[in-house]
Amino acid sequence: MRPGYQKYIPFQPQKIVGRTWPDKIIRKAPVWCSVDLRDGNQALVDPMNLDEKLEYFHTLVDVGIKEIEIGFPSASETEYEICRELIEGGHIPDDVTIQVLVQAREHLIKKTFEAIRGAKNVILHFYNSTSTLQRKVVFHMDTDGITKIATDAADLIYEMSQPLIDEGMNLRFEYSPESFMGTEMDYAVEICQAVLEHLHATPERKVILNLPTTVENCMPNQFADMLEYFCKKIPGRDSAIISLHPHNDRGCGVATAEMGLLAGADRVEATLFGNGERTGNVDIVTLAMNMFTQGVDPELDFSNINKIKEMFERCTKMPVGDRQPYAGKLVFTAFSGSHQDAINKGTQYMKESDSDFWEIPYLPIDPADVGRAYEPIIRINSQSGKGGAAYIMEHNFGYDLPKTMHPELGSIVQKETDRVGKEIAPERILELFQQEYVEAAAPYQLLKHAFTETIDEGGHSHVAFQGTLRHTDTVFEVAGEGNGPIDAFFNAIKDEKMAHFTFLDYKSHAITDGSDSQGVAYILLQEQRTGKKYWGVGLSHNINLAPLRAILSAVNRSKKHEA
Repeated sequence: MRPGYQKYIPFQPQKIVGRTWPDKIIRKAPVWCSVDLRDGNQALVDPMNLDEKLEYFHTLVDVGIKEIEIGFPSASETEYEICRELIEGGHIPDDVTIQVLVQAREHLIKKTFEAIRGAKNVILHFYNSTSTLQRKVVFHMDTDGITKIATDAADLIYEMSQPLIDEGMNLRFEYSPESFMGTEMDYAVEICQAVLEHLHATPERKVILNLPTTVENCMPNQFADMLEYFCKKIPGRDSAIISLHPHNDRGCGVATAEMGLLAGADRVEATLFGNGERTGNVDIVTLAMNMFTQGVDPELDFSNINKIKEMFERCTKMPVGDRQPYAGKLVFTAFSGSHQDAINKGTQYMKESDSDFWEIPYLPIDPADVGRAYEPIIRINSQSGKGGAAYIMEHNFGYDLPKTMHPELGSIVQKETDRVGKEIAPERILELFQQEYVEAAAPYQLLKHAFTETIDEGGHSHVAFQGTLRHTDTVFEVAGEGNGPIDAFFNAIKDEKMAHFTFLDYKSHAITDGSDSQGVAYILLQEQRTGKKYWGVGLSHNINLAPLRAILSAVNRSKKHEA
């Protein structure tokens, strides 16, 4: 055997002239078929039991999936019993079709017909492998022998189906040339056309031709070329529904499905979160929500993705990855400071512009559309910038910090993340904020105070302040006048070794609702001797007291930094 990469046979692309699929656009949802209960289940270390399968089935129905492959009833008694319970237990809505899989083998086909008796809507899905590799390694047959397996099965299925159809069952047929991707396209056309003829397919009674990338072995664009070639060449195209069944061996399942739809497919078989053999099947959530973000109705409901995710993890005993598109716990997070700032600005833009469209950088979808919340969008670690902490303070705790305060708080938070070396929770950010600003209560502390307001003949307000302050262990009285409470207080303390501060900025707002609401004040002072600026924060239910506490907070912070 050759060493390393040299031992692999490169894929030989299908030659196609005048391809049209690259210029097409997906404008409507395909027919969706879930294969979770068959392909997904057979890939589990511990396959689902009856109760788990039933819960899973009902979730798929709630999502809006109308075709559901429930299993392989001829494979085992367990699979057979699950099929019977779904039918006899009345679990299947009238608008939902169950699909059952069977190999192109006589005794298995007969067992499958036993399993589906009494069902209203059924797709009988049969298959045999057609690839050059399987013909050479597994079956030791030429193409004529492989075709005979398929057409013999088609004849038996058609014959056995007629009494059920006459009794009122809506029974349809599906054929898969397994490993389609590894099959010569002209032979794939030949065997599929033969199956259509043996099943007596017509434009009124179409047969599903499912073209699986059983083992993904080429690039998505190459698959699209194969599919367009197939659709152009098959004589019975108007009697067929072209279905895709992508796997994800190369990590390209979603792209393969999307390009396959451009190339002419009508239907997609997929699973929730891409569960399935090896690297999995194509993810129906990603496919559907990708359409959703392009303004196309996927006709599936993933508006409560967390509930679906919880069911999936419970029933399959498999985790959904943190980075799984749309559903992972980290997909609506931003650690980078520049990303956080852009998201913050985007949120403000949406509020101010009243836009009908979703326009927030770094968030391709509104988290609310999948039942996610805005709160976890911003996460804070050592890579976070000035905007992230401010965003947390506003959206988690109601503090709308002045923009010029953002870098200062960001620096405080970043020191903490550098110290701990990991993400810090919003509650820790609030704690740091309170410690640094709200609890800056030394050396100056306001013990008691009173305001007196007078209005002169011109209607101008004059406010007098009297109060008691403590500086370390010294208690003293202060008094001052001004055109408002803040000005009066600021003038009162100027004579108490605080004359070297200049008032620069002020902002206040309520952080709680109701008659007993609490207000917060932000005040920026500049130390004239050093030129340094200090923000202070004050909290109070009294609208006049919060800014006084903010002034003392800024003064105390300056003393702390001097020390």
